[in-house]
Amino acid sequence: MDDFDRDVYCIGGLPFDAISLTKTMSLLRDAKHAKKSCFLTTPNLNFLALSQQDPDFRNSVLYSDIVIADGAPIVWIANLLGIPIRERVAGSTLFEALGKEWRRKLTVYFFGGPTGVAAEASKHINSKSTGLTCVGYYSPGFGSLEEMSESSIIENINASNADFLVVALGAKNGQAWIVKNLHKIKTPLVSHLGAVINFEARRLKRAPVRLQKIGLEWAWRIKEEPYLWKRYWDDGRFLLRFLFTKVIPHAIWLNFNKSSLKKSSDKNKVVLNNHEAYAKLIFSGSILDPVSQDIRGLLRESSALNKNLILDITDANYIGFNLFGLILILKKQLDKQGLEIKVVGLNNNLKKIFDWNGVSYLIK
Repeated sequence: MDDFDRDVYCIGGLPFDAISLTKTMSLLRDAKHAKKSCFLTTPNLNFLALSQQDPDFRNSVLYSDIVIADGAPIVWIANLLGIPIRERVAGSTLFEALGKEWRRKLTVYFFGGPTGVAAEASKHINSKSTGLTCVGYYSPGFGSLEEMSESSIIENINASNADFLVVALGAKNGQAWIVKNLHKIKTPLVSHLGAVINFEARRLKRAPVRLQKIGLEWAWRIKEEPYLWKRYWDDGRFLLRFLFTKVIPHAIWLNFNKSSLKKSSDKNKVVLNNHEAYAKLIFSGSILDPVSQDIRGLLRESSALNKNLILDITDANYIGFNLFGLILILKKQLDKQGLEIKVVGLNNNLKKIFDWNGVSYLIK
């Protein structure tokens, strides 16, 4: 899937794909058969909170190929803002679903987890007939990122010929390890799915489906792992602050300005100017969701020019969640080339929109 064809939306400065469990599985199977690298990230509320203060962690989500909403609060926020993310696709649920597809086999390599847990997970998976077979595992302990990235470790993973590399090193370390080593890893599918190894090893029991559906899996996790209460307490405080300072003001503003935004969206326009030293995308009017194929094409074209890019929003009235999501994809593509995005033409109203969307970091 081309990055600019993704149905991606910005929430809190992160791109989220509006995608179902079934579609996610289909994309993973396609990547496996094409032997194409696919970095899947599953942000929950904790990811959203951590990304606000850690640019490297935030970039690890931006640099992913698929980003699914693994957290009921993410879906609640999307609903409040009118973003079409209707379904929570938890990483653990995805892994379980892949295991049920016994006619479409996937081989798995577990990297991380406490000593002995990956071995137990491998034993349990291979003791039953499912769609998953574990072909290797390794627990690096508490080494540094450099130590966990030694060539012998990467070579061992590659020698397994696994289809799916499941990483469990803690959110920050796991994402950082993947970003650092992805270009060396031959395994097509790569994702940090921290709790999966513990679930598969039967060290932890996952919450009943009824609690998952009503967004109370966190309460079950605290029962299973009491030390997590502090993380969930901090996440809860973040959620309240995020709702009252970003989400609710944005939702109210959108409701009051619905008609004027619709009028100015009829005259929206995006122009790409290719200068000798840089490229410039000029936005005018209100660009609401969903973004047209013409605009997607211009974003794609601008990413291929191998030039620093200016986003001129002097004549823009509003930028929607879909366009912000695609701008984050554009940042990903330019970052790969060592290029930059510069935003010009910000007025006070657009500064507020940037802040509510969590993308003020794009303003330099």
